[in-house]
Amino acid sequence: MKLIKGINLGGYLSQCRHSNEHYEGFIRESDIKQIRDWGFDHVRLPIDYEVLETEDGMMKTEGYGYVSQAISWCEKYDLNIVLDLHKAYGYDFNDAGDKARNNLFTNEELKQRFIKLWTNIANEYGKYSNVAFELLNEVVEEENAEAWNELIRRTVPVIRSITKETPIIYGGIQWNSAGTLKYLEIPEDDNIIFTFHFYEPLVFTHQKAHWMEKMDKSAEMDYPDSMENHRMRSAALGYQGGAVCSAKSETMGPGFMREMMAEAVEAAKNAGVGLYCGEFGVIDQAPAEGTLRWFRDVFKVFRELDIGWAIWTYKEKDFGLIDSHYDSIREGIIRAGLGS
Repeated sequence: MKLIKGINLGGYLSQCRHSNEHYEGFIRESDIKQIRDWGFDHVRLPIDYEVLETEDGMMKTEGYGYVSQAISWCEKYDLNIVLDLHKAYGYDFNDAGDKARNNLFTNEELKQRFIKLWTNIANEYGKYSNVAFELLNEVVEEENAEAWNELIRRTVPVIRSITKETPIIYGGIQWNSAGTLKYLEIPEDDNIIFTFHFYEPLVFTHQKAHWMEKMDKSAEMDYPDSMENHRMRSAALGYQGGAVCSAKSETMGPGFMREMMAEAVEAAKNAGVGLYCGEFGVIDQAPAEGTLRWFRDVFKVFRELDIGWAIWTYKEKDFGLIDSHYDSIREGIIRAGLGS
């Protein structure tokens, strides 16, 4: 299965207003055709649990219908599709650190519900040759590293009892950061892919982001800019700016990116698995030409390191490739990524 050059369908079945009206209007067959016509080989489809099950855990047949429709469209246009559980009952990366709301890893009943949901997904979609499964979008908290390994250890064999061939994807902790794949156990099953997300340096890719409490909402940052400036701005982000502040690279660019991804590459090599960057992109508040330069550098490093990828994201969510902010650079981004 090719998971080399993809794009996310963020905001379609995840991080959205969960209603049939939204599901039926946000992404259409014509969008999938456009993605194929550009030259991508897959889409990553984030899905919140609300699409697939009720609050008390009952299957929502209609919700599975929307996922099936997306798979069917992808089959028609010869695209593979990653089904990414973006939000589970009892765990949402947006509520990181909230132990009252994010209690999946401490509640046995919720762990069993998580495994049951993946059992249902595997039963529905394990027969499709163009489908891959991503167990959970982003686990954030450091204290959940071992509990996440334990839940993976319980979930993967259940899926494998249903489908031997479907690729299973999962990442580390701390927002799926590249440096945390080393905490994952070496898989005992075949056809496993490690994943990470890449938004470094955050002060560029997430500048003025309203949801980041410590981000200066007025400061504009270009790329590449000086490493000194990146370190100064990143220091204000605290932990989330730590990767830049501790980097050995003296210049911002491909060398810095290779350094940021090095631990992920090593972890995947040691585990004997493939490596996939499921999200990367630049917010629509960043300078357009700097955004294009950033994408060109990331694609260069992905090719060098043999990393498959999926851009965040196709539409809206502050990163939408088809949105007007990217009009002047969209063709350049696509050409840089797809090599056309």
